[in-house]
Amino acid sequence: MLQSREIQDIIPHRYPFLLVDRIIELDKGKRAVGIKNVSNGDSFFQGHFPGHPIMPGVLIIEALAQVGTVAILTMPEYKGYLGLFAGLDDVKFKKQVIPGDQLRLEVELVKLRKTFGVAKGRAYVGEDLAAEGTLKFFLERMKPTQ
Repeated sequence: MLQSREIQDIIPHRYPFLLVDRIIELDKGKRAVGIKNVSNGDSFFQGHFPGHPIMPGVLIIEALAQVGTVAILTMPEYKGYLGLFAGLDDVKFKKQVIPGDQLRLEVELVKLRKTFGVAKGRAYVGEDLAAEGTLKFFLERMKPTQ
């Protein structure tokens, strides 16, 4: 299991854009399962939507991508890389995600060839499927910060 600090050692995302609280299962280069505890304190709820808070679907997909990125960047050959979207296919939203929900983010890598890959992601609230889709990505070596 990886906690927030350990996740931040692997991917460069930081608050308010780090959307994964824990990694509860990890099979490096193949699969990962993460948790996002959805809270009223999440900054996106200030505007989406006041009085009727719903987690934006694009952020659910981003959370899936972050979990998948952890699965890849824990492989020694990809240390120092950054995962970037190359495309999305067959994305579907099935359930609204609201404060108090816990998202279970399951990502399985389908293909990884050097710096391009494809993954299947599913986000659940309890046993209910909230979102799913195919994530296409490429890996780029991060430039050192100044």
